[in-house]
Amino acid sequence: MAVTKIWPIKDSIRRVVEYAENHEKTQCSDLETVIHYAGNMEKAEQDQTIFVTGINCGRDTAFQEMLAVQERFDKTDGNVAYHAYQSFPPGEVSPQQCHQIGVELARQLWGEQHQVLVATHFNTGTYHNHFVLNSVSFVDGKKFNCNRSAYRALFQASDALCRKYGLSVIEHPDGKTPRNLYFAEKHGEPTRYNLMRQAIDECIGLSSNLDYFLKSLARRGYILNCAPNRKYPTIRTINSKKSVRLYQLGKGYSMPEIQKRIHQLNWEIQYPPYQADYHYYKTLKHSPVRKMKVRGSFKKSKKITGFFALYLHYCYFLGLLPQKKKHTPLSPQMREACRHLQQFSQQLELVHRAHLNTPEDVEHFLDRIARQIQQLQSQRTHCYNRLRRCSNIESRTALLQKRDQCTAELLPLYRQRKIALRILHTRESMCANLHAEQKLRQYLTKPKERQHHRSQSYSR
Repeated sequence: MAVTKIWPIKDSIRRVVEYAENHEKTQCSDLETVIHYAGNMEKAEQDQTIFVTGINCGRDTAFQEMLAVQERFDKTDGNVAYHAYQSFPPGEVSPQQCHQIGVELARQLWGEQHQVLVATHFNTGTYHNHFVLNSVSFVDGKKFNCNRSAYRALFQASDALCRKYGLSVIEHPDGKTPRNLYFAEKHGEPTRYNLMRQAIDECIGLSSNLDYFLKSLARRGYILNCAPNRKYPTIRTINSKKSVRLYQLGKGYSMPEIQKRIHQLNWEIQYPPYQADYHYYKTLKHSPVRKMKVRGSFKKSKKITGFFALYLHYCYFLGLLPQKKKHTPLSPQMREACRHLQQFSQQLELVHRAHLNTPEDVEHFLDRIARQIQQLQSQRTHCYNRLRRCSNIESRTALLQKRDQCTAELLPLYRQRKIALRILHTRESMCANLHAEQKLRQYLTKPKERQHHRSQSYSR
C-alpha cells in the first residue's frame, strides 16, 4: 500500500536552503534545495538515505544538469520543478524493494521526457521515495503539465507496481475532506458524516441482526440501502435525495464490517446480575396556583408572524427554547444545524431589532445599508485623496482621524449586510429542516398511537 503526492516548486532557483539543518521543514523551497534534500549525504551516513538514483541525469550533478536544460530553453521561471513522494507503511517493503519500485515508477512516468532524481529515505520511520522532477523536458523544452490526470496516472502506476510486487493497495482511497468539515470534525462539532457514524455506532449497539439495525437507523432519520443489486451500499437521511456511500465514512463502516460488528457484539454481551434500583423521592413544595382573569380571546389575539416566528420556531426545534426545558433535535438536518448556533442567534437579533418580517423588509434594509456604505466609502476615499496632497501636520492628523472614524462606522454595516444576506439565503434550508424535523416526529409518534388504539379495542 503506497501513498503518493506531487506538488510544484515555484521559488527562486538560485536560493539555496540547507534542509538538513532544519529537520522540521516539510516542503522544500526551490530546485537546488529539493535536490540537496533528496540526495544529501548526511542522511546516508546516518543510514537514513539508502539509495539515490538519477534518471537522465547524474546523482551528483542533477542540479547543474536540470538548470542547464532550463537555461537552454529559456524557461527558468514559474514552476522550476515538481516534488513527489511515494510512502509505504512500516514493515511492508525492504529498502532495496522500495527503491526499485520508485525507480521503475519514475522511468515509467517521466523517463522519456524529463530528468528525475529518485531517493529512498527512512527519516520518518517508514521507507518512502522522493522524486525531484525537472519541469522542463530535455527533449522538446515543454513544461510538465501537472493536472489531475497527471496525479491520477501517478497513483494508478504506483498501485499497479504494488500489485506486481504483491503489496497491499488502497481500493477506496479517502477523498480530500473540505476545509470547513475538516476543522468542524476536528473541534468535535456535529457534521453530516459525524452524525452518520454516530447513528451507525448507536444502532449497532442496540441491534441483534441486520433487520433491527435498519429499523433503528430509520427511527433516527436514516435510510440504508444495501440491496444485493447495488454495487455500493448507501445511506441518506429520510428527507434527502443525496446518498453517501458507506465506504466514504471511513474504516469500519462498510457493509461487511457492520455485519461483523453486530455479530461480534451479540457474542460479547455480558449481562450483569440483576439488582433492584432504589429510588429516593423528594417531596417538592409547589407554589400556590394563582387564578387570573384575562379579557378577550386567545384566538383573536395578535400572533407572531414572519421571520421572527420562523426563527423562534427554528430555535425551539434546535433545543434552545424554552431554556428551562431543553431537548435534542431528532432529525440529522437539525442536529447538523447546531453547528451554526451563533449565526442563528445573530440573525434572530437582527430580525428582532430591525423588524424584518418579510423578504421585502430584508431587501429594503439591504438597500438602506448599501446607501450608508456608499456614503461612508466616498467620505473615506475623499480623505485618502486629500492625504496624498496634504503636508500640514494638523490637517493630516484630522484627516487620519476622520478616515479611521469612517472605517469604524463601516465595520458594523458590513456585518449587518452579511447577516441580512444570510437571512435571505438560509430561509429555504430552514424551512426544509423544519419540515424534516416535523416529519420525523410524526413518524416516531405514529406507532405509539396505533398501539394505543389497539389496546383500547382489545379491552372492549
